[in-house]
Amino acid sequence: MSENESKVKKISTEGYKGVRDFYPADMTIQNYIFNTWKQVVEKFGYQEYSASVLEPAELYRAKSGEELVNEQTYTFTDRGEREVTLRPEMTPTVARMVAGKKRELSFPLRWYSIPNLFRYEQPQRGRLREHWQLNVDLFGVKSLQAEVEVISLAVEILRAFGLKDQQFAVRINNRKIVNFVMNEVLEISSENAHTLAKLIDRKTKMPASEFAEKAESLVGLKFDLFKELVNSQNFENFISVLPVPMRTYEGILETKSVIENLEKLGITNVIFDQTLMRGFDYYTGTIFEIFDTNPYNRRSVFGGGRYDDLLSIFGQEKVSAVGFGAGDVVMKALLETYGLLPTETSKTRLYVAIADDSATAFAQDLAQNLREAGVSVAIDYSGKKIGDQVKYADRNKITFVTVLGTDEVKSGQFKIKNMATGEEKMATEKEIIFIVK
Repeated sequence: MSENESKVKKISTEGYKGVRDFYPADMTIQNYIFNTWKQVVEKFGYQEYSASVLEPAELYRAKSGEELVNEQTYTFTDRGEREVTLRPEMTPTVARMVAGKKRELSFPLRWYSIPNLFRYEQPQRGRLREHWQLNVDLFGVKSLQAEVEVISLAVEILRAFGLKDQQFAVRINNRKIVNFVMNEVLEISSENAHTLAKLIDRKTKMPASEFAEKAESLVGLKFDLFKELVNSQNFENFISVLPVPMRTYEGILETKSVIENLEKLGITNVIFDQTLMRGFDYYTGTIFEIFDTNPYNRRSVFGGGRYDDLLSIFGQEKVSAVGFGAGDVVMKALLETYGLLPTETSKTRLYVAIADDSATAFAQDLAQNLREAGVSVAIDYSGKKIGDQVKYADRNKITFVTVLGTDEVKSGQFKIKNMATGEEKMATEKEIIFIVK
């Protein structure tokens, strides 16, 4: 090595912190997750859309505020002096798209997308700086049937992956109930309501004494009533704590209706959760999360709700909207927890090992004919021993192997071995198609 070469800094093989490389085995899992998502949402009549990963930074300032843009996004100034952000979420983008062609679109819209998203935060289990997320949105339906459809779709996705209903729970609340309790029942200021909502959201992450002390400082004289409400064990218990005239409030009736309609569809693992505080400034009605019930992976897998006001940031009239998001990192962890990840298999159905160089041209012709018939074929050109070629096919999860040499070229008969079962069959070229398919 020359002196100049020794001075060249070696580039690390490590990727950027918080992102992933996808080797073929990883792509098998990601494609399985994406394909299952797509199959289910398309059964419900949803159409796929997409957009660029780059958005004007002002889009997120208008929707989520300065804090998100300044602290949690990858934002930069391009060569045209425009401030640009790598999208941290998809909802502002789809809202922009709907607002931009609102007069041309035919409502209701059933749209979905699986974008990659970027957030500058500390990587941890279930959360990275880049991930992919299924976004499902139903625009233009004011009826509560929108909530019922979207939640049932989310449940159907988990069932499609093989999860049983007892392995997850649908937690539901309503922004109207949250606002009503804060403003009318507890009678606290909007500033204190915002602080209290964030506190409730972190309730399980702090000692009970600390939560009580902070909550009492915000609620004041109605702290005992607050404790009863926040500690209610179920929907009926929660309602019974409210003053009688308030028990028929709109948000209460909406939540009751959604739960009853989901039960009619056979979804009985729905839990009213008054501590669910998703998107305090964002959601306008029903909010929900689907949680894994396994004690080793207790976390939200899906989250969403109704957001009827989002198009207002574009100066547009309201459009009813209900949607949810589901991240691929959390989805993979969930499937891993229950042993539901797919085993790695190769899409190559037949591996052709070459015993003699004189058989190479014949192998190429055979492979081309099989490919035209819809069979995926790979040929080994390594020149290694036959045993090593067969081992390669086995390591790479290729199901069928055949060895081509002088005898096979002359006879037109091929021994096809199933690597999974060890079974061997003699076949002609036409018969190979039926065996490997």
